[in-house]
Amino acid sequence: MENFFKKVKANYMVSAALLVLFGLVLLIWPKTSTTVLCIALGCVLVICGVIRLAVFLLERDGSLYSSMNLLSGIVLAAVGVWIIVKPEGIMFVVPIVIGIVVIFHGIHDFGQTVSLYKAGYDKWWVAMLLGVITTGLGILLVVNPFETIEIVVRVVGICLMYDGISDMWIVSRVSRIVKQARQDLAALDADYVESDQK
Repeated sequence: MENFFKKVKANYMVSAALLVLFGLVLLIWPKTSTTVLCIALGCVLVICGVIRLAVFLLERDGSLYSSMNLLSGIVLAAVGVWIIVKPEGIMFVVPIVIGIVVIFHGIHDFGQTVSLYKAGYDKWWVAMLLGVITTGLGILLVVNPFETIEIVVRVVGICLMYDGISDMWIVSRVSRIVKQARQDLAALDADYVESDQK
């Protein structure tokens, strides 16, 4: 069980560090990084479309499934090519998607806050405040009141950096509470065994 908690903590920390790094890249190189991200998405869609078309060509049996492979393959490949040729066409969607992800992170932070509160951590309200701010930043990205895509991407970068740093803080506090609880339980077990021996 202890190894499991260590792995979970390590995964959270790595994920948070990657968020901070990705946010920093978006903040420094907003236009280039978003273009690359959109082109990568386009390539993935083209590959998915080609796979669907290949499945259709290999299994042409006139069934509805076969027809759906043909239709979805054409659509996916066409959308993918369009994104590769004109990546700026979907740049406005990127902040909305990331905003939704950040909102879910904020909701997850609230869950961690409940754990800290139940464990008696006296600064649980800090975690709640971080969760509120994270959720608010996610909503801001979804609403997207900014004028230019570069400003939006920089704001996305700032939000991701904040999200990663706040996740690191909350996870470190939860980990500390779990570790303390295990130590207290081990101490109680030791006292119980000692009293039995007497």
